[in-house]
Amino acid sequence: MPFQKKIIIFNLIINTLLLSACSEEPTYTPKPKGYHYIALPAAEYVMLPDTFPYIFEYSKHAKLLNDTSYLADRYWLEVYYPQFEANIDVSYKPINGEKDFREYVDDCFRLAQKHNIKAQAINEIVSKTPKGYTSVVYELEGDVPSYFQFYVTDSSKHFLRTSLYFPTSTKGDSLAPIIDFIKKDMTHMMNTVDWNLSKRFDVKARKFKKIGRNQIQEITK
Repeated sequence: MPFQKKIIIFNLIINTLLLSACSEEPTYTPKPKGYHYIALPAAEYVMLPDTFPYIFEYSKHAKLLNDTSYLADRYWLEVYYPQFEANIDVSYKPINGEKDFREYVDDCFRLAQKHNIKAQAINEIVSKTPKGYTSVVYELEGDVPSYFQFYVTDSSKHFLRTSLYFPTSTKGDSLAPIIDFIKKDMTHMMNTVDWNLSKRFDVKARKFKKIGRNQIQEITK
């Protein structure tokens, strides 16, 4: 075959391939879902004011708010993270006998288990704080409104419960960095819990039940 004819045939093949490639629809490959980058501050802690019957260290990046739900007791409060719109409910009750203690423990278990419908798992961890108090942690997995709860008690006079809430329907995996960040803060809070014995406090005990905030009032130190 003459050399010139070979060149013509080769060019025809190349042009045919190019036309075929151009006529095909472009293939769309979906990208995995991503989330916005969340800048997390360095962990810093401050001491709770001594106007409560309990003390602990909480995040410097949070605000203390009065719990204004109508079922709240005088010394219940909220540790609010404005940057994340996350809230740690803090409830305290005095123990007046074995019956109270058992009721409070049952209340905490019930409030954790009420998320069982949506939770993929609920992990219960029992330990002792550095002060020697009993602590019980409930870690919840899945798309639940509360991801972390704990209570600390001396089993005879004092009982403190906390729970982490996000007022949003965002899925838990997108909140994972924030949840982990606040979990560390709550673990620090738990390990620094103690009872304020320097003052007398008039405390009334109610069930651990939260209806919601009617208004927000920041606690002045």
